[in-house]
Amino acid sequence: MKKSVLKRILASATAGVMAAAMLAGCGSTDTGSTGSSTETAASTATSTETAASTETAASTEAASTEAGGSTEPGIAGYTPFADTVELHIPVYDRGAEGVPDVSDNYWTQWLQENFGDQYNIHMTFVPITRSDVMTSYSLLAASQDLPTFLMEYDFPKQAQWAADGYLREYDLNEFAQVAPTYYQKMVDNDQIGYTQLNGKTYFALAERPYYNTNYTFVTFVRMDWLEQVGYDHVPTTRAEYLDAMQKIMDAGICEHPGGGSMIDGLGSDQNYAYRTYPMNEEEWAMYGDYSIVSLGWEPNKRLLQAANEEYNLGITNPEYYLTDGETAKANFINGKQYSYAGYIPSTISDVVGSLYQLNPDAKVAVAVQATEADTDFGTVPALRSNNPFGMMVSFSSQATDDQIKAAWMYMEWMIQPENLFNFQWGIEGEHYTLNDKGLPESTGAITDQDVAHRQGFNYNKDYWCVAIEARNAGTIEDVIAAAVPNSDYIPADTIEQYKKDIIQNYYNQVEVAKKGWVPVDCMFATTIDSVGEYQETLKDLYKTYRDEIVMTSPDNFDSLYEQRAQEYRDAGYQAIADERLKALNDGMSSRLQ
Repeated sequence: MKKSVLKRILASATAGVMAAAMLAGCGSTDTGSTGSSTETAASTATSTETAASTETAASTEAASTEAGGSTEPGIAGYTPFADTVELHIPVYDRGAEGVPDVSDNYWTQWLQENFGDQYNIHMTFVPITRSDVMTSYSLLAASQDLPTFLMEYDFPKQAQWAADGYLREYDLNEFAQVAPTYYQKMVDNDQIGYTQLNGKTYFALAERPYYNTNYTFVTFVRMDWLEQVGYDHVPTTRAEYLDAMQKIMDAGICEHPGGGSMIDGLGSDQNYAYRTYPMNEEEWAMYGDYSIVSLGWEPNKRLLQAANEEYNLGITNPEYYLTDGETAKANFINGKQYSYAGYIPSTISDVVGSLYQLNPDAKVAVAVQATEADTDFGTVPALRSNNPFGMMVSFSSQATDDQIKAAWMYMEWMIQPENLFNFQWGIEGEHYTLNDKGLPESTGAITDQDVAHRQGFNYNKDYWCVAIEARNAGTIEDVIAAAVPNSDYIPADTIEQYKKDIIQNYYNQVEVAKKGWVPVDCMFATTIDSVGEYQETLKDLYKTYRDEIVMTSPDNFDSLYEQRAQEYRDAGYQAIADERLKALNDGMSSRLQ
């Protein structure tokens, strides 16, 4: 990318990122913030200055004198390693269609050429199964082949890796010398308190702008179907939804409009809308985590009761439990399902675009976030806040000092504005164009002749997420406009409406957050041993129990639910809840704000 292009957007982009970044402990009242202050036990016990100067017993020494041997901090002090260093980088393999091989493609080669070759580092990209992260890493650990750094969004997974001996402690002073820009971002975003577990420094934190909204995850619905049955708006209450689905079935438009698919256990059945606010802090700590489903907690029971009702009404596809994610997507594209939810921009360019290609007369709308409680049904339009940080990065206990230093160098190189922009946005004229503000906008569909340059999932996100969680250029309106691609098949006026609706969706989520309906999950500054012991068993059990509960008759629901909930507790969930409660009471967790 030409430097002149970068200069045209840097001032706006930097302002947008800094204004939008949510500070975990600052009590901000910015439009992108809940105004909450989530402090871990580590952050309350350790100031930024103290954490930065902590020297661990297993700290990395100044890894090779050949690379970065200069005392000048950051990239200016880097020199090539004398001997080639192997840097193994994890990247999610999501099994998504239409994306290149995650371990070898134009962009991995671009990284090798533009970073690795400059410092005599050989880069290998290690596929990590997105739906089964823990198994992927455990197999690599067993074969003594862990990536140089480990990445995950969820604190409990990282805590488990620390308990299993996968992680190496590191010294923040040394990290700040090699990666000063990355380190300063953590300081600016009040993230230093999250770098520790049990008083030991393990983690570096990527930036997550707008963390208490999920504006990139959007639900699209068949507005033309709604209009055919007399609706001029997307249903916002459960009564309206059930009424609309019944009318769509009665009109013969779709046999099972609710569709549905099997669950994979990762963040499934999130019950935030079914909780009572303000929440009880002990229940929040024991059951509020989204990665292990809270079977037996009242919000989960209410959620499954709604799913049971929809199944018995015929709204849900009776074979949903055999339907994987790709099949559900195909069902929406082929007119066999009313709605589809996914991340922009890929959902628009790939899914909605494919639907319009097959059916140019269709009308697909955005379901904008509701802001008022459904008082008749007793729910609120709540959603889960993301963590006040993006990807959690830790470093392998199997890596050499040189490899660890190469990983730090890579993180510092990636966070530089020009490198990050090139990797996020791609090739000008092919992947993006500049609008009248001088800001980038994605072009959308990739033509056949451009396949060699095709970006990975969500514009290479699984590579640059080591630095930041979202692409940013300008204001939130600019960011969203850039993330809504043009399409060869979706009408231009529809694309413009999507931009307006998704912007409104963001502001509605901010309003919901201000009402206290977007909680941050409890995070523990100590290892919850029972999670590692029981989580895989519980994940498998929940899949089985859930299908039984959803497909039972309504009059059998209560008894079956209570039976399976007790079995779930006995299989380890009660042990997890008890251990989490103890951590809360011992001051080894964040607090409910």
